[in-house]
Amino acid sequence: MTIDSHTPPLIIIGLDAADPDLMMRWAAEGYMPTLASLMRRGCWARTAGPELICEHGIWVSLSSGVPRSRHGYHYFRQLKPGTYDLENVTGADINALPFWSYLRGRNKRVAVVDVPDAFPIKDLPGIQLTDWATHNPPDFASAEPASLLRDVRRIFGPQMKIYEKLRSGIEDDRKLYRQLMDRVEKKGELCRALLAGNKFDLTIAVFAESHTATHQFWKYYRRAASQHNGEVGSENELTHAVRNIYAALDRQVKLLLEQLPDDANIFVVSSTGMEDHYPTTHLIEDFCRKLGYQASPNGAARPKRAIDLLRRAMPESWRVRLSQFLPRERREALLADQFRSATDWERTTAFAIPSAYMSYVRVNLRGREPQGIVEPGAEYEALLDRLTSDLEQLVDPRTGRRAVREVTRTKNVFGEESLSTLPDLFVAWEPCDYFRESVVHPRMELTQKEPEFFRDSDHTQNGFVAAAGPDIYLRGVLPDISPLDLAPTFLMLLGEPQPPEITGKTIL
Repeated sequence: MTIDSHTPPLIIIGLDAADPDLMMRWAAEGYMPTLASLMRRGCWARTAGPELICEHGIWVSLSSGVPRSRHGYHYFRQLKPGTYDLENVTGADINALPFWSYLRGRNKRVAVVDVPDAFPIKDLPGIQLTDWATHNPPDFASAEPASLLRDVRRIFGPQMKIYEKLRSGIEDDRKLYRQLMDRVEKKGELCRALLAGNKFDLTIAVFAESHTATHQFWKYYRRAASQHNGEVGSENELTHAVRNIYAALDRQVKLLLEQLPDDANIFVVSSTGMEDHYPTTHLIEDFCRKLGYQASPNGAARPKRAIDLLRRAMPESWRVRLSQFLPRERREALLADQFRSATDWERTTAFAIPSAYMSYVRVNLRGREPQGIVEPGAEYEALLDRLTSDLEQLVDPRTGRRAVREVTRTKNVFGEESLSTLPDLFVAWEPCDYFRESVVHPRMELTQKEPEFFRDSDHTQNGFVAAAGPDIYLRGVLPDISPLDLAPTFLMLLGEPQPPEITGKTIL
């Protein structure tokens, strides 16, 4: 199979959740020379817009060019439409094909390695490997052809799993740092081996170590930043752990590009950035219940089941510690059962879907929810107005400033058709470098205790893209672009038409 000489190879390197500010800074300071060279030869921009309202689903939007209004993926735990059931969701559950699926039957060969929330596409010439070394990987990797997975295991050993460790101490972090640095090297070696001696029209390889490292070592980065600003502190081997991981990834990108065609169009893409933040898990539920939106069942103070009695009698700190020993599936099942049973749906107008940082509020709408009581139209709009007003009145007592940064009304941004799967309101809290135990509403105080999932960072609403190559005529920094514009750009560079379901426009 020959490569069309009129379309140079396209190479896309993903650095999952690598912060754009840190990437640009460390490229300028010499720690990421490969990225710096690409930026000098071409162009770069932040990605922004509604698709980045939350981190989950951003790779689906970026890879497919299909907007959230259609694919509906916004969190790993979502409300199952037409029920009050919570279900766990991954990219494999979403009906949004990645852009390379349109290359079937187009005389093009692909190499796709570890694109998050992707899955192998049948009848596509080339190689595809998914979930081999991704962020919080599932139990099983997959490949196309299936024999590729056997070859990878034979040469490189088992699936390379590394998970974030919450509430970790420095010894845990040191061990995880060494594991991540080792996996960066092995992942680079794997990519070079898979691509050696083969010619591909499209090569996509995503490194996930930037995602895990930026979360895990954010506290050391922030401490180093504080010292830079004059605060007293001591350095250790993890002070520059995030920077060192980024630099190691940059070196692997250099080694990979040295092996690939010189005339290729090259993109480096990051899905989203990172910032100070702590969970708001229980604040939004307290908001919905104390302000009268979400009703508790009558007699809820006297649970009937033994497990409910035991949970009610056990201190929160004990429940958090014990839950860490349960499999995730069991924890999610318990949460879903509690979610269903702890609300009187016939008296509830709006409710919170359990989440960690971004909060999701759903209206109990008649005709959409099983026991909906809010009428569509004027009553629905009035309720959204009241919810928004109450949320915007929340104050952080520690600073005296608003606790909620932005309330997004879904139908205004994503359209009416999105309301079957997306929440009615996205609630973005003001990021902060401490855990908010309380916020104040004019009528009451809302409180929370540390949840099981507890860490000091969350994702921003910006990603990053840099590009250079024979067909990349733009130079320097560009205005912000939508992640939805990347898929049509990639198809154009491959000489392929843009299908109607891809709604963005090429950045070129």
